[in-house]
Amino acid sequence: MTDQTAASQPAPAAKMALPDAQTVTSVRHYTDRLFAFRVTRPASLRFRSGEFVMIGLLGDNGKPLLRAYSIASPSWDEELEFYSIKVQDGPLTSKLQHIQPGDQVILRPKPVGTLVHDALLPGKRLYLFSTGTGFAPFASLLRDPDTYERFEEVIVTHTCRGVDELTYGREMIEGLKSDELMQELLGDGLDKLRYYPTTTREESAKMGRITTLIENGELFDDLGVPPLNPETDRAMICGSLAFNVDLKALLEKAGLTEGANSDPQQFVVEKAFVGEGV
Repeated sequence: MTDQTAASQPAPAAKMALPDAQTVTSVRHYTDRLFAFRVTRPASLRFRSGEFVMIGLLGDNGKPLLRAYSIASPSWDEELEFYSIKVQDGPLTSKLQHIQPGDQVILRPKPVGTLVHDALLPGKRLYLFSTGTGFAPFASLLRDPDTYERFEEVIVTHTCRGVDELTYGREMIEGLKSDELMQELLGDGLDKLRYYPTTTREESAKMGRITTLIENGELFDDLGVPPLNPETDRAMICGSLAFNVDLKALLEKAGLTEGANSDPQQFVVEKAFVGEGV
């Protein structure tokens, strides 16, 4: 993996001014399919952890080419962080994956989204179910103190094909648990935050699709928690369309009801996830 920062890069050549432009401050490539980048934050931008904005570049026709990207940084961060896949022939990410510190990207400062605390009823345990770059909005929520003030226990699951694709989430969780300020929120044993990574192709400590591990009960046995219960459990889902549909069905089977900003319930699904073909 590589890591680039603005301090180590030469000043970029002058480029065409972009509308709603923000400057890239750092880029890190995790695999040949995954990278993260940070950009400056508009002074006027206010958002709730878990929301997304439209990010993009100018297309070949000179018009903005935009896609929805969850903000991976928490609402208190001075910069904005994003976590993205790379699609070699994708209209946007085929270009976006080559950005460097000092470059500019288009950022429409109108955050929206359903993966916010306001869309959930109060509960005891919060599940954050993700696949691939669907971890991004949870990276924001997991770094927000409000998450731990609202719930007694937070369980984040992250399912990827290979072990290296789990690096972004694993390092973020490790960073949280070593942060002195966060340790107060996570409790003496740091057990208020539970991390449950799985792989579907490469051998790892835990293999299997999270939907299978819910159905056969392994998830609950491994974590030592009871099965899903609408009285105590709340959930957020962010992944591929097929993953979202399958997991939504499992939650509804367990008696949980889907909510929205205008109608808080027991679980919510992000429908604007940046997936294949971007």
